[in-house]
Amino acid sequence: MKAREFYNLVVKMRKAQRDYFRTRSIRPLNESKRLEAQVDAEIERVEEVLKRQADKQQLKIL
Repeated sequence: MKAREFYNLVVKMRKAQRDYFRTRSIRPLNESKRLEAQVDAEIERVEEVLKRQADKQQLKIL
């Protein structure tokens, strides 16, 4: 996912969260949870990429 796509996803997530806290309706809650899961998955993916890059750099040093 590109940075702009991630930004757009977070904007949607925050809107769904605000909608839920404003209305306390189940639909915004479910949408918020769905988007939060996507954000979390992308964060985990990027963390794994960064870890692999750091591991490669460490190998080059050795």
